[in-house]
Amino acid sequence: MIVEVLYPEFGNLFGDMANIRYLQACAPDMEFVFTDCCCTPRFATEPVDMIYIGSMPEKKQELTIEKLRPYTQRLRELIEAGCVVLATGNAMELFGEYIADSGEQIPMLGLFPYHADRKIQEVRHNTMFLGDFDGMPIVGCRSQFSFCRGDFSNSFIQVRGGCGNSPEDPTEGYHYKNFFATYLLGPFLVLNPLFTKHLLRLMGHDDALAFEQEAMDAYQLRLSQLQAPQANFHIG
Repeated sequence: MIVEVLYPEFGNLFGDMANIRYLQACAPDMEFVFTDCCCTPRFATEPVDMIYIGSMPEKKQELTIEKLRPYTQRLRELIEAGCVVLATGNAMELFGEYIADSGEQIPMLGLFPYHADRKIQEVRHNTMFLGDFDGMPIVGCRSQFSFCRGDFSNSFIQVRGGCGNSPEDPTEGYHYKNFFATYLLGPFLVLNPLFTKHLLRLMGHDDALAFEQEAMDAYQLRLSQLQAPQANFHIG
């Protein structure tokens, strides 16, 4: 099995690369390929089982999209075929139609019907998050200058606390077949061991986790804190 990590020199903010380190610990038999911006992605020439891309500086989004644009159709084919794709933080925006910034529309891959409104001149949005995916509680945090708007009939998570794709949206992220995109950032897979099990099963792998008891204990503690009546989802 092959997991390809795209542009780790960019997509490494907020501890997002801990997602891959945790997968490596959970599935040491998998091959992990780290593709930098100067290389042709492995997925372009052969099948892979999972593609991951994480949070990056806003200025790197445009460079990243130019690197990915030639492979738009290949990505579409892989997603339709059931390849697992996980995009965290603002990497979610790359798969939408465009990013609107200061009156300009920056084209993205256009794989899914949403766009991002970026406002770097405003205060960064920082919140904790609680939601549900397929009956599974999801926890995490967000830190962003942009919100996504569009058709989220294929949303990833139902919001229970915190903010959705935009302040007026009760859903978070985008989910289509085995494609998952979310504004949640940092060690998302470490924080959500039940979802990590789900991801491993989608790849046909055993769902035993590294440090499973510790991960579940931490997850239950965070869940109890966010489900408490006095929970405060705003940071700073």
